[in-house]
Formats: sequence, C-alpha cells, structure tokens
Amino acid sequence: MVSTLRSTASASSNPGSQSALRRLNEQRIVEALMTGPATQAELARTTGLSTATVSNIVRVLQDAAIVATEPTTSSGRRALSVRLNSNSAVAVGIDFGRRHLRLVLSNLGYDVLAEEAISLPLGHEADVGIAAAVDVLDSLLEQAGVARRDVVGVGAGIPGPIDHRTGSVAQGAILPEWVGFNLLSHLEDVLQLPVYIDNDANLGALSEVTWGPHSSVSNLVFVKIGSGIGAGLILNGQPFYGHVGVTGEIGHATIVEHGLVCRCGNRGCLETVASTTTMVELLSRGEKEPITPDDIVRRALAHDAATLRVIDDAGLAVGRSLGNVANLINPEVIVVGGPLAELGDILLDPIRRGLMRHAVPLIGQSTTVTMSALGSRAEVLGAAALVFQHADISHHS
Repeated sequence: MVSTLRSTASASSNPGSQSALRRLNEQRIVEALMTGPATQAELARTTGLSTATVSNIVRVLQDAAIVATEPTTSSGRRALSVRLNSNSAVAVGIDFGRRHLRLVLSNLGYDVLAEEAISLPLGHEADVGIAAAVDVLDSLLEQAGVARRDVVGVGAGIPGPIDHRTGSVAQGAILPEWVGFNLLSHLEDVLQLPVYIDNDANLGALSEVTWGPHSSVSNLVFVKIGSGIGAGLILNGQPFYGHVGVTGEIGHATIVEHGLVCRCGNRGCLETVASTTTMVELLSRGEKEPITPDDIVRRALAHDAATLRVIDDAGLAVGRSLGNVANLINPEVIVVGGPLAELGDILLDPIRRGLMRHAVPLIGQSTTVTMSALGSRAEVLGAAALVFQHADISHHS
C-alpha cells in the first residue's frame, strides 16, 4: 500500500505524460479521502475530476488495497462509498486535559485501533503529562500490534491557546503550569515522531467534519463548555487560525460589564458566568464537598431546580456570545461539546434562545445548534485527524 501511495505523489520525468497525470489524480483522491469516507460523486465534486475518471482511479486504488468500497445511498439513489483502508499508516491522537489524558491510535480509514484515558493530578506540570503520554502510547502500540515505524505522526491538543509561530502554550490556558512551555519541540524530542499541535476546541471542530456527522458542512463552530470555554472554527471547509493561531476565544468575551474578575485579567468574561467551574462554585454552596460536572449532569437530569436554573443562565450567556459569532461568520452548524454533553436539550435550549435573541433573525433561524455526537472523545479524535491533514502519508515508509 505504501509503495503505491508513494507512486501517486512521485513526479515523472515528463510531468505532462499520461502516467504523471494519473498519479496526480490518484493523489488528489487520496487527499480528499483523508477527511473521511465519500461517495464517488462527492469525490468528483471535491477534486473537480469527472465521475468516469474518479471511478477508474477508485478501481485502481481498490486493487492496490488503498481504499475499500461499499454500497450506500445518496439523495435516495444508489451510490458507492469510498474510504481509505490501511493500518500501515497510523496516527496518534493525544488530548491533554486539566485532569485527564486520552490517547487514540487511528488508521487512514478513520478506525480507532486502540484507545485509553487516564486521570492526571490537578495542577500537573507539562513534563508529567508528557511522561504519562509516552507510557500510554507504548502500551497502546503493543496492545494494537502497531509497529512504531507505521506511526506517521502525533497530533496533540491542550485546553488553551497555542502560538502557532513558536509551538508554545500562550497565556490563557486552563493549564497555567504549561504557559510558555514549547509543547511542539518537547513532544518531538521525546517521541522522535512528527508532531502537530492545536487548541482542543479547534480539534473538536476538526473532529466534527472528519469523524462526526458534519463532513459536508463548510462553515461550522464547535464550542467546548468546560473549565474554560473556547470555540473552534471551520470556515469555507478549512480550520481557521487567524494571524498567530489564537482564535475562537469566546470564553473571554465580556458578558457582564462590571462582573467578576476573570483569570485573563478582564472583568465579566463568559467563563466567569458559564464555565463548569462557575457552575460548580454556585451549586457547591452548602455542600460538604464540591460537586463535579458529572453531579451537575445527574442533578439536571433529575430536574433539580437550582441546577436547572444555573444551566439555563449559563446557556443563555453562551447563546449571546454565539449570536455575535454567528452574525460575523454565518455558520451552518454550531456544535456544543464538553463534559455537559449528556444534558442534550437541557443545555441546548437556553443556548438556542440566547442565539435567537442576539443574532440577526435570518441567521438565528438558519443556524443549527446541536450537541456533539462524539462526546468526550471529540478532541482526541480531532488530534488524530490533524495528523492526516498534515503528515506526508505518500512518503511514509
């Protein structure tokens, strides 16, 4: 499989020859499939190739075991779904959290080969998180029977902004002990593999258009509501990073002019009103021990009045911020993720009300607000997808 993939990218001594053109077209289809399975008609639209050319190339790639096909339906018609099919090119996804570490191994066909999540101590240093990641990775490779040489790269995310110019964790991360730490260079040094890093909300957005049900959506916002609140943006089919890679920081949009001081130094930020940290503080009053986000979910599903009020207030505030975002970029879909995902409409309804109140009517009415179907795995799956977006699979050996 690898040698055939390499041949699709290799240049011919005669770049205008039929064989060179065929190889280029093969590579275009392989790259299109790296975002997930697609029908032959979708591949034709994505690559600009004719349906006949796509059909011929898919047949060649299937013979070489690079892709697998299966019958499906599209717009009520019979179609052929195509997906990449190989375990000889494996991506590692790592999600560093405030209290957890999650890893996955994925192949080009977007199948999870192995997965593990462990707890980390609150306030852990970056070196502790990385050492734990190394141990878990070694364990998963052995468990899945994957050779290290088959790993094409490692994607990693953290809950906080990353300066893409340097690969360093920027001010504002939920992991304050990591601020200033060059995550990119340290991971590359320790793992001796190509590494790609991003903010966890950006990875959540990427996962929704690769692993999730929104592969056909060109403009999407993923909002993670947790200890912090951040948004990942897919604009015109591509992740949006802005000037230095720090985008979607809606957690630091001012909601209450003279509100509480936020960890960023400003007052009345969305995080001071709607983060799970704030919800925990409000609902832990009078309790012997602080409650957890899981307790919030459990109490809300049991219709506890105080919990429902706190969630409603938080949802309205998030919706207000999203109204401003929607007015600016007009997304088709807003996906909500994070530890409260199990709440479903209990959280989504106030977010929708806030959005409708603060967005232009046409935008509010035409924007779908939904919960992530990927749950707590969204960020780590996005980290694996990040590898396939950037790694040079065609030259992997």
